[in-house]
Amino acid sequence: MKAMKRSTLATLIHATLFSAVAGTSFTTLAEEGEQAKKNQLEVIQITARKRVENAQEVPVSVSALQGDNLNAYSAAGMDIRFMNAKIPSLSIESSFGRTFPRFYVRGLGNTDFDLNASQPVSLVVDEVVQENPILKGFPVFDVGRVEVLRGPQGTLFGRNTPAGLVKFDSVKPRQEFDGYGAVSYGSLGAVDFEGAVGGGLTDKLSTRVSVLWQQKDDYIDIVTPGLEKEDVLGGYDEKAARVQFLYEGDDFTGLLNYHVRDLDGKPIVFRANLIEKGTNNIVAGYDNDIAFHDAADKATQQVETQGMSLKLEWDLAEHTVTSITGWESAEIYSRADVDGGYGAVFLGGYQGPGTILFPAESADGIPEHDQYTQELRLTSNFSGDYNYQIGMFWFDEDLTIESFSYDTLGGGVQNGYAIQYQDTQAWAVYGSFDYTLSNNLKVTTGIRYSNDEKDFEAYRIQGPFGSGTATGTANPSANQVSWDVSLAYKINDDVNWFGRIANGFRAPSIQGRILFGNEVTVADAETVNSIETGIKSDVLDGRGRVNATVFYYQMNDQQLTAVGGDANFNRLINADKTIGYGFELDSEWVLTDELNATFNVSYNKTQLRDTDLAVAVCAQCTVTNPLNSNGLARLDGNSLPHAPEWISNFTLRYSKEMGEGEFFAYTDWSYRSAIDFFLYKAVEFEGKPLFEGGLRAGYNWYEGDNEYQVSAFVRNLFDKQVVIGGVDFNNLTGMTNEQRYVGAEFKVKFF
Repeated sequence: MKAMKRSTLATLIHATLFSAVAGTSFTTLAEEGEQAKKNQLEVIQITARKRVENAQEVPVSVSALQGDNLNAYSAAGMDIRFMNAKIPSLSIESSFGRTFPRFYVRGLGNTDFDLNASQPVSLVVDEVVQENPILKGFPVFDVGRVEVLRGPQGTLFGRNTPAGLVKFDSVKPRQEFDGYGAVSYGSLGAVDFEGAVGGGLTDKLSTRVSVLWQQKDDYIDIVTPGLEKEDVLGGYDEKAARVQFLYEGDDFTGLLNYHVRDLDGKPIVFRANLIEKGTNNIVAGYDNDIAFHDAADKATQQVETQGMSLKLEWDLAEHTVTSITGWESAEIYSRADVDGGYGAVFLGGYQGPGTILFPAESADGIPEHDQYTQELRLTSNFSGDYNYQIGMFWFDEDLTIESFSYDTLGGGVQNGYAIQYQDTQAWAVYGSFDYTLSNNLKVTTGIRYSNDEKDFEAYRIQGPFGSGTATGTANPSANQVSWDVSLAYKINDDVNWFGRIANGFRAPSIQGRILFGNEVTVADAETVNSIETGIKSDVLDGRGRVNATVFYYQMNDQQLTAVGGDANFNRLINADKTIGYGFELDSEWVLTDELNATFNVSYNKTQLRDTDLAVAVCAQCTVTNPLNSNGLARLDGNSLPHAPEWISNFTLRYSKEMGEGEFFAYTDWSYRSAIDFFLYKAVEFEGKPLFEGGLRAGYNWYEGDNEYQVSAFVRNLFDKQVVIGGVDFNNLTGMTNEQRYVGAEFKVKFF
C-alpha cells in the first residue's frame, strides 16, 4: 500500500507538471505507462542451479511458490502437507500426521513408513539436504520461496533425487530493520503464532530471529464401550525457531543458521473398517469427532529436531568459493492404536467397529540420530561465453531406530522390542558447465560421480506373541555416474524453449523392522533416464506467463515398498522397469489491476513393467489384480501407488483500494485424481479424487511505519472428506483428510 500510494502521487505530480505545458495527452501517457508497469508480473529469481537466475531462462521444469500464494497456503497452523496438489506433478501424504511427509513428483515416491526410509524426492532446506524422513517435516515459517524441480537432479544435488527436488529458502538477515508477527485462531481451539525480527547489529553483521508456535486442542472423543472419554486425540503443541547471523565483508560473507523444533502431539487417527467393503466409500455413520480405540490414552507423538549450518563464501573476482557445513539431528517417539478399533474377534463379540481380527498397538522411535554434510564448490563468474561449477560433497549419517509392540488387551504392557543401527557414508564430486553457442542458444552439461555405503544391523530382543529373538545385517554399496545435458534457446524476448536429457539414481535401501518378521530386505540402486522439453513464455506485454513441459522417463530397478498385505512391516523389492510420461502447465495472469489469477495442471501416467513381480494382498479387500499360484497379486501394468494422473490448481486474488487501505479476497482450489494406496489394486484401497477449496478475505492498511492486516479464512470449504490412506494387514482401516477449518488472523509488518 505504501509503495502504491507513492506511485500514484508521483504519477499525479508528473501529469500535472507536464499537462500545464503540453495538454492532457501527457497525462494519458503517464497514466498508461504507470498502469502497464503495475499490471506486469514480477520476475521470479530462483536458485535451482545453485546460481541466482531468472526462472524463465533456466532449462529445468521448475515451479516457484512465493508471495501471496505461499502465505495463504502455509498460514494458520498448516504443516508441510499444505503443498499437496498446489504445484504441478507434486503430491504429499503422510501416515504419521504432521511428521514424516512423503513426497511424490511425476508419480515417483515411496510409501515406506519405516524411520530409515529413503525417498526419490529430496528435500533441501537452506542448502542442506534433509535425508531422514523426520527432518522433512520441519514447519514452514518465515520462508521466502519454495522451488520444486521436476525430473532427475543428480548432477548438482546427487543421490536420491531421481524424481526431483523440493527446495526451501528461509528469509535471510539484512541490514535494514524489519519483521512481522501473525496470530490466528481457528476451529477446535487452534492457535497459530509466527513472527520474525531482524536487522543490523553492526555495519557488517546482521541477524534474524524467527519463531513459530502452533497449538490445537484434542477434540476426538473415545466411544469404546467401557472406555468412553472426551477430547483424547487430534491435538498438538508445536514450537520451532530459527536464528541466523549474516556477516558481509568486502569479498567474504558468512551465514550461520541454527534451527530447532519441538512437537508434542497425537498421531494421525487410524479408523478400523472405515471403508465399506466392496466399494471405496466411507461407511455410513462416520463421524470425524469420535473414534473406537482401546489404546487412545497411550497414543502420543513426540518429535525433537535441531540443526546448524554454516555457509562461507569468498568472492575472488572471477570465481566464488562456497563452503556449506551442515549438522542435523532428529528424535521421535510415536505410539498408536494401529488396528483402529477395540477388542478382537476371539473375545466373544467385544470388538468394533466391525470385525477386528487381532489388536495391534505399536510404537517406533529414533533415540539417536546425527547427520553431517559438507559441500565445497568453485563457481566461475566469467563475462564471456563459458562458465562452470565444480565441487565435492560428503555425507555421514548415524541412525538408531527402536520398535515396540504392546499387549493392548493386557493393559498395554510392552511385549516386543527390536532395535536397528544404520550408518551411511556417501561422497561425490561433480561439475556443471555452461556454454553460450550464440546470442540465442546456450547449452549446459553436467556430470557427477557418487559413492554410497551402508552398514546395517537389526536385533529383535523381545519377540511379540512368542516369536523369540532374531538378528539381521546388510551392507549394500553402490557407485554411480549421473549426468545431464540441456539446451536453452531464446526464440524472442518473451519466449524461451528448453530441452533436457538427464540421468539420476537412488542409493540402495534397507528395511529390517524385524519386530514382526524375520527378514532384512535390501533394494538395489535404482536409475532413471529422463527426457523433457518445454516452452517458457511471457505474454500480453508481461501480464501473463505460460510455461509448459512434456516429459518421458524410464526407471530401471525401481525400489518399491510392499506394505502390509500379511504382516505389520515393509518389504523392499525392485521392479525391472517403470515408465512414466505426461505434461505440466504453469500459468499466471494479471487480469486487471485488481484481479490476478494462476492456473496449473499436470498429467502423469506411470506403469510398472515386470511380468514376475508379485506381492501379498489383504485378506479382507476386493483385489482386482490377477493372482499367481501362491496367491500373490501380479503387478505388471499397474500404476504406482499414490500417483494421481491429474493434479490441478486454480487461484484468484482480488484487491481494491478502500478508505486508507486495501480490501482483498483470495480463493484457491486444488484437484487430485484417484490414487491406489498400495502396489496391488483393490476396490477398497483406491482413494477417491480429492477436490478442496479455500477462501481468504481481509483488509490491509498502513499506520506510521507499520503495515497491518486482518483476515478471515476457511479451508476445505465444502467439508469434503475422503479416505487418503489405508492399513491393509488387519482390516479395512483408513485415514481421512482434514475436515473444514475456519479461522481469523491478525498480522503486522514493521519496517
